[in-house]
Amino acid sequence: MVLKEIRLHGRGGQGAVTSTQVLAIAAFYDGMYSQAFPNFGVERTGAPVESYVRIDKKPINLRQHVYDPDYVIVLDSSLLDTVDVTSGMQKDGIIIVNTDKTEAELKKKLPGFNVHAIDITKIALEVIGKPFVNVAALGAFCALSKDVSLKALDKAIDELFTARGKAAIAQLNKKAAKAVADKCK
Repeated sequence: MVLKEIRLHGRGGQGAVTSTQVLAIAAFYDGMYSQAFPNFGVERTGAPVESYVRIDKKPINLRQHVYDPDYVIVLDSSLLDTVDVTSGMQKDGIIIVNTDKTEAELKKKLPGFNVHAIDITKIALEVIGKPFVNVAALGAFCALSKDVSLKALDKAIDELFTARGKAAIAQLNKKAAKAVADKCK
């Protein structure tokens, strides 16, 4: 494996930063080096935010934003109208969009990219009971990229949420991530 860069687009309050932390921890559990870091300033709830992850089999010395991602995860499809989520995107990369639209509809909006439309919100509502899509979206990343295993993702979810005294939430997030991953197969 060579260095993989992931950019996550969300809105303030959606948990984009938590998602990247969970993904970086999961990559570590799979024996990789990883970095996770956000890009936001004084944004308020609902404002567009970006968060990044790098994973590699060797140490990562790069210390800058992710400008040319291999993967993009979009937690809120309304961002497609206001943010260029494809900026710097590798043509063979994968874009995962949380949406109730079809892949054909998204491909018209994002032509030339490997786009995957998944209604993560629907799955989160069914499994968690709330529209918490941030960690569930990582199930799609695991299934589509094969760069991080679901087993490692489960361990990372346990580590982060159980440490915060939220073991029940960890279980729901693991179940939602698996349901999203299953939808991608």
